[in-house]
Amino acid sequence: MTVVNWIDIFTRDEYRQVIVDSLRYSQQNKGLVLHAWVVMTNHVHLIIGREDEQKLEDIMRDLKSYTSRRIRLLLESHPNESRRSWMMWMFTSAGKHRANNKDWQFWQQHNHPIELSSDEMITQRLNYLHDNPVRAGFVAEGHHWLWSSAYDYMGGKGMLDVVLID
Repeated sequence: MTVVNWIDIFTRDEYRQVIVDSLRYSQQNKGLVLHAWVVMTNHVHLIIGREDEQKLEDIMRDLKSYTSRRIRLLLESHPNESRRSWMMWMFTSAGKHRANNKDWQFWQQHNHPIELSSDEMITQRLNYLHDNPVRAGFVAEGHHWLWSSAYDYMGGKGMLDVVLID
C-alpha cells in the first residue's frame, strides 16, 4: 500500500500506530493472516493470507478505507503537525481528481499483489521487505526497525502476531 504522491506521512508514531492497530483488528476480526510486514515513511509492505472465507481484496479495501479516515482525523487534529496544510491540500487534491473519491484520497488506488508461488520467491520477498528500512538508511539491521516483523524472524516478539514462514 502506497500513500498518494509518495508523501512521507509515516514519520510520526501516531500515524504508524494506526496501521499496526488496523492490522491487528483485521487479524482478530476478519481472518487476516500476517506473515510479514513493514511500515516505511510512505508505504507499507505485507505478506499476508487469510483464514476465513472473506476475500483478501475485501480485507485490504476495508483496511485502506479505515486507515485513510483515521489518519485524516489525526492529521486534522495533530497539534504539532508542521506539514498539515500542505498534506491536507495534497490529499484533497488527489481526491478531487478521482471519480470514486468524494474529497480525499490517502492511498494510491492500486495495490501490487504478487502471488508467492515458490520458496525462492518467498525468501526473496521476505528479505526485501525486512531490508527496506536498512536500504532507506534508518537502521543498520532490519530487526532494529520497530515497525516491522523482522524482529519476529530473529526469534523475538514484535508488535503484531506473525505466522512465520518456514
